[in-house]
Amino acid sequence: MSGRVILTAAEMRAAEEKAISAGTPVQELMERAGRAAAEAIWRHAGPLPALVLCGPGNNGGDGYVVARELAARGVKVRVAAAAEPKSEAARQARAGYAGPVDTLAEAAPAPLLVDALFGTGLGRPLDEALSERLRALAQAAAVCAAIDLPSGAATDDGSLLSPVPDFDLIVTFQTLNPSHLLQPAARHMGRIVIADIGIPATSALAEIAPPRLFAPGPDAHKYSRGLVTVIAGAMPGASALAAAGAARAGAGSVRLQARELVPDVPAALIQNGAGPLDRLDDKRIGALLLGPGLAADGYGRDLFEAALATPHRLVLDAGALHLLAESGLEAIAGRAETPILTPHDGEFKTLFGEGEGGKVAGARAAAARTGAIVVHKGPDTVVAAPDGRAAIAPPSPTWLASAGTGDVLAGVIAAMRASGLDAFEAAQAGVWLHGRAAALAGPFLIADDLVAHLPAALGECLELRAVNESHFHSS
Repeated sequence: MSGRVILTAAEMRAAEEKAISAGTPVQELMERAGRAAAEAIWRHAGPLPALVLCGPGNNGGDGYVVARELAARGVKVRVAAAAEPKSEAARQARAGYAGPVDTLAEAAPAPLLVDALFGTGLGRPLDEALSERLRALAQAAAVCAAIDLPSGAATDDGSLLSPVPDFDLIVTFQTLNPSHLLQPAARHMGRIVIADIGIPATSALAEIAPPRLFAPGPDAHKYSRGLVTVIAGAMPGASALAAAGAARAGAGSVRLQARELVPDVPAALIQNGAGPLDRLDDKRIGALLLGPGLAADGYGRDLFEAALATPHRLVLDAGALHLLAESGLEAIAGRAETPILTPHDGEFKTLFGEGEGGKVAGARAAAARTGAIVVHKGPDTVVAAPDGRAAIAPPSPTWLASAGTGDVLAGVIAAMRASGLDAFEAAQAGVWLHGRAAALAGPFLIADDLVAHLPAALGECLELRAVNESHFHSS
């Protein structure tokens, strides 16, 4: 289910070294990268006069190849260097560019700015004067492109080492980097193009891709499609949203169990009024969701303890996460079925503390510590498994920052889990469908709009099994 591979700076260096040791010279990789970047920039910006900013390393070497290739296409190109090339490959690339090279301080702006100053692996802030010069030249340009990453963005955790201008195009090579998807760096990047330059790359980190879902077969019934039970707390409206999300996400049956009947919910939801703990021993339950609308009071603790006493596949959200922090993470240790935790940033810190190393590292550590799938929600949602696998969601609409949308996400994940997907796949599928439903709902959405657009999002992922249509044919 995972999509495009994501490599850290260290992983990319290792992949490059492997390609070089296998017989591809670094100069050839630089040529491939520069030509591919020039092609992408040409397709995006056309023949705009260009200023290419080159740093002293191999990112700068890529920039010299870009300048040469754009000039060969008839583009009026100027190069400004932050320093002389340091590597032999970069020096050869500089020698292959026939035009003049200015200093960065004396370079005049151009309609197209290409940032090839530092790219991946930057470990410290830019010099203040250099950072300000980059900002001024970017502000004066009509189109801004960067090679690998905007200079000033860290590679692995989405942090900004220096202020970063907004870029219209990012050209990266072979794989994504974490900061292409992690905030705050990602907000400064527009279209991202991944160019294949022949570097074999594998990683335990990937971008979340659309899930592969199948239409029910002719022998399907409501329980085979997945029974989701949602336990409502003291504020049942949030649980009603979660239950509606589960139903619209394809669950065959959804039970909303509360102290009293909840009004204004879809008629398809099962409510029997017998109480939130009714029929928790039903072996047909495919996923048990607890947390939306759950208060950290005596009643909430009773529901929490009852849910954890079952053997069911658990999805714990919102109030259940606060109760988990209160009771201790060992409360979910050793379960036969891997639980799924869905904390937003505040809940994550309550459970696991501030952490170190960025969002991916933090989610991985949390998953390993709990034995659970951790969905660290936010504008850059990360899903992590106890075995070290992790995935980052593609950017989702900022309109999701509204009340109730997380409750819907919990319901969608529960539906995916009840359908038979393993916990890591179910969490990824839920995150992708949630983001896609938000895109379909459009600006100024509310949580109810997400529920309404889930069927369309699911439909985009549906793979129909082959059907024998011979009986429809007339003789």
